Amino acid sequence: MVLPPYFYNVPEMEERKWRAWFVPLIVFCNVMVMMVEMFVNECPVHGGGRRSCVAGFLGRFSFQPIRENPLLGPSSLTLEKVGALQWEKIVHQHQWWRLLVSMWLHAGLIHLLVDILSLIFIGIRLEQHFGFVRIGTIYLISGVYGNVLSSLFITKGISVGPSGALFGLLGAMFSELITNWTIYSNRAAAISTLLLIIIINLVIGILPLVNNFAHIGGFIAGFLLGFVLLMRPQFGWIERHSLLQCQSTSKYKLYQLVLWVTAIISLLVG
Repeated sequence: MVLPPYFYNVPEMEERKWRAWFVPLIVFCNVMVMMVEMFVNECPVHGGGRRSCVAGFLGRFSFQPIRENPLLGPSSLTLEKVGALQWEKIVHQHQWWRLLVSMWLHAGLIHLLVDILSLIFIGIRLEQHFGFVRIGTIYLISGVYGNVLSSLFITKGISVGPSGALFGLLGAMFSELITNWTIYSNRAAAISTLLLIIIINLVIGILPLVNNFAHIGGFIAGFLLGFVLLMRPQFGWIERHSLLQCQSTSKYKLYQLVLWVTAIISLLVG
């Protein structure tokens, strides 16, 4: 699954392509962590016996009863044990590592599949165009921003998932569209697609153990980071510069530089 071609209307000679490996690695890690969650959960022992577990034939990796977790996953106690966000433990017990670990946890199989599809749809194309360093930076920082905001506002219960990180990529795509406005051939379609993805993910935030505070925090961080890390030169600048036809032409437009400075200040204040 890739973004439609109208998202990037830049000549090949002006754009370097990277091979995407960071996003597939994240997908692999998420799957492995989900398996660890289910191994620790051990539903037949802690969930009332194999008959009460969903997909009991999976043995230790079977899911908690639907009444406990409709997303086909472990119990809340297991998620809390392995690193879920929990206000009391972060604020009073200073377990700051939960801000990082919870990004790799999922509430269940359904939650995992939705996030993997979103990550592939959003992340692969971004990594191909901007490289793993910039996309990885946006993903990780946005995830932490989202978890911090979630921890500040949700003082009861727990939450897990890379919601903030995924919304950070969405925010970065949105700001990249703004700062590189002149290179898009179909701006209306690009904006419509992004808004649709954002709305779908906000609806997912209603599901148990998932929250929209992480979405909002991650989106804000990614939106600002997009102005800083995903700024492109003016259309045709690289070609003109390489041919020495217009050396005096500025590489970036004034509005791009203004957005870059504003975003850095906002990130520091945030």
